[in-house]
Amino acid sequence: MKQPLKGFRVLSAEQYGAGPYGTMFLAQLGAEVIKIEPPKGGDTARHVGPHWLREGESLYFQSFNLNKKSLTLDLTSPEGVEILHKLVKSAHVVANNLRGDVPAKIGLDYASLKPVNPAIVCAHISAYGRDNERAKWPGYDYLMQAEAGFCSLTGEPDGPPVRFGLSMVDFMSGAQMAVGLLAALLDAQRSGQGCDVDVDLLSAAVHQTSYPAIWYMNEGDVTARAPRGAHPSVTPSQLFKAKDGWMFVMAQTPKFWPILADRIRHSELINDPRFDTPANRLANRVELSSILDGIFGAHPVVHWLALLQGHMPIAPVYDLDQALDNPWLETIGMRETIAHPDKPEMDVLCSPIKIDGKRLPNRAGPYLGADSNEILGAIGYDAGEVAKLRASGVV
Repeated sequence: MKQPLKGFRVLSAEQYGAGPYGTMFLAQLGAEVIKIEPPKGGDTARHVGPHWLREGESLYFQSFNLNKKSLTLDLTSPEGVEILHKLVKSAHVVANNLRGDVPAKIGLDYASLKPVNPAIVCAHISAYGRDNERAKWPGYDYLMQAEAGFCSLTGEPDGPPVRFGLSMVDFMSGAQMAVGLLAALLDAQRSGQGCDVDVDLLSAAVHQTSYPAIWYMNEGDVTARAPRGAHPSVTPSQLFKAKDGWMFVMAQTPKFWPILADRIRHSELINDPRFDTPANRLANRVELSSILDGIFGAHPVVHWLALLQGHMPIAPVYDLDQALDNPWLETIGMRETIAHPDKPEMDVLCSPIKIDGKRLPNRAGPYLGADSNEILGAIGYDAGEVAKLRASGVV
């Protein structure tokens, strides 16, 4: 199938989640993504349990590294730097998600690599940025959720702050890096001049506060938590408990309110003066929620889905196993079984991106250093030289 980035080479000194998540999109789109990993241990993600393919090769690693190659290389050694520069000559992007002060120290920024390849794009994800007093600070997704206000916006009003159940700031940052580096790559192809592209986790997290941020900055309105994950300014748009489980029901725009009332057989609610306008429904949210609780609690989730799905926004609240075993994922092709040397049938998620209506192809993430011989051989190192480099700990 068509892969728009075929022929582009991305070198990535990446680890854990944010950087690898972003470059995996590039690999699935056809770019040759070469993971540059420390010879001892490699990417930290290889050692994250609890599930393993073999010692030092985790299933967690596969989440972020499909379709890539692995080169072990000590970037702090002179020999490692020499190899890096040889690779940069034929590369288009050098990406990393190292601590903010590290890329310049080990020569992964544009100032260091411009003499080698003026068109190279250097993309960086760091915790707090590379150009401020926090550059040396370690930082992770959960810290950003705390400092950017995510935790204070999540959970029940009378409960403690709650983080997202997933590392969403990592994933947002990785995707934003991919967008930035692709834009810079497009420009470099036209101008012959590369640049640095920076995304930091905290900035990415703060940017995602979006409309509550605009409300506060312009009106001093501090958005508070609403019961059951309700929308701050629209109701009913929240979790409701049916007889046997939870569901999210969203009369998100005015047109859905009469549809909801009609289809649950309570048309009298449409013109009830307490609920006849969006403003009245919001002012009487507690009373309306109580009425709807009584209605929804009389029947199981499947009953309400049959009445409402396709007519207005509604979804069941699934546990993770239910979400991933949902037959709809098979219908839309979001699950795929691929081969791994240690697991002939390994189930993975497909890219959400389609090209010409088709999901992008997947192959298993590489073993540590699996492609070192091939990559080094392509830039002129023979088997004996590679053996010496390996013996000295450079690769």
